[in-house]
Amino acid sequence: MCSTEKKKKARPEWYAAVKKYSKPDVKSSIWQIVNSVGPYLGLWALMAYFVRHDQLWTAAAIAPLPGVLVVRMFIIFHDCGHYSFFKTKTANKIAGYFTGVLTFSPFHDWGKDHKLHHATSGNLDKRGFGDIWTLTVDEYKAADTKTKFKYRLYRNPLIIFFIGPILVFVVKQRFVRKHTGKNGAMSVYLTNVGLAIYSVLMVWALGWYGDAWWQFLMLQLIVIAVGAIAGVWMFYVQHQFEETYWAYTEKWTLVESALEGSSYYKLPQPLQWLTGNIGFHHIHHLSAKIPNYKLEAAYNDSEIFQAVEPLTIRKSLQLFNFRLWDLKNQRMVGYKALED
Repeated sequence: MCSTEKKKKARPEWYAAVKKYSKPDVKSSIWQIVNSVGPYLGLWALMAYFVRHDQLWTAAAIAPLPGVLVVRMFIIFHDCGHYSFFKTKTANKIAGYFTGVLTFSPFHDWGKDHKLHHATSGNLDKRGFGDIWTLTVDEYKAADTKTKFKYRLYRNPLIIFFIGPILVFVVKQRFVRKHTGKNGAMSVYLTNVGLAIYSVLMVWALGWYGDAWWQFLMLQLIVIAVGAIAGVWMFYVQHQFEETYWAYTEKWTLVESALEGSSYYKLPQPLQWLTGNIGFHHIHHLSAKIPNYKLEAAYNDSEIFQAVEPLTIRKSLQLFNFRLWDLKNQRMVGYKALED
């Protein structure tokens, strides 16, 4: 048997299932940008109309709608970061920087952490890269009072789902970190310049008069807050469910991390569309080269992916109670487990 035949024979069962869907379709990619950015800008135009007619609060009531579309645009940005949305790196970078401005996210800086997240997700020895701070029960018990306080504060729903996401997208991502690197730093600077230009254009659209700036800031804060909160919730449920996957390096595998440590968040079709199919997260973690608009087809075409138990919206609301990883019983638990 030749080496090529041996290699094919040795390939895991899921390999063919992901390879079939791992190439982007340019027309589908362009259309997704159009049907995501188009409605977003259209809703901003509608808000500008109401602002110009002295109906600011009507515009504010509309603002959550483009906020939800920020999630869909972020998935495009996310796919570009994996260089899976278009066939060439250049096209992915252009689309990535463009959607990065609209989602307040620096392309290279964010992408660096996210790639580390994919390479280390579920590895107890490599926590801290683009993930949610998670301690084991034993680690929490052994921690000092200061660490316990910080962990409980971080895990407080008000912080982790509301205040935290807004601070990250609006404030934290505007600054260069110590270990960002040249490309990451440049992406932060370029995104900030892009946001400045975007802001000026939006203020001009609102009327370019004395109150236009604070009106824009008010509306934009609602938009990005809704997008950030919804996005962080999606990320949370993708890895923080009860029977997720955590293991130390010697037992950790990429396949188990993907299929057991990434959820299949089964959403109604409108929400699936708005979230760019990222609910099929187990497939995405197995192969980040599959563009989001092909994830559902990959799911329908493979019994391996269908074997993952769906996480429903109703069940996902119970995830608020999970705080720690119980290494002994291999599941996420709440603080009540500390009493046992």
